Amino acid sequence: MACFLVPLGEAVVLTVAKKLAFKKNADSVIKARLSNLEKMLYGGSFLLAIEHIYHGEVVLYPPFLTAMKNPEDIPEMLHEMATVGVSMALVVTAAWGIAELISHFVSKKISKPGNKNLQGAV
Repeated sequence: MACFLVPLGEAVVLTVAKKLAFKKNADSVIKARLSNLEKMLYGGSFLLAIEHIYHGEVVLYPPFLTAMKNPEDIPEMLHEMATVGVSMALVVTAAWGIAELISHFVSKKISKPGNKNLQGAV
């Protein structure tokens, strides 16, 4: 119902934190890496929102979430956000972290002097 709101919330918090933390240093490597996570979170949330609109769980008029019409459905919606939404946000963040870790080790291996095995691979 509203599981896409959790990764979207993480993306919004990340965007604000990134803007506050990198006011002076605009061309930071860390900022660029965090931008990758930001794009993954926004993109996944957008696709999930489209899927929920397609299935009629989200409508384009207030209260937007169909679960908000019936007060009995609100605990179910919050439970879904707490379980499915949080797990999706954690999996996306973990996938980003693993990808960044692999990228770091690959670039470290390439930058070693005398290493001709991976030259031109990346």
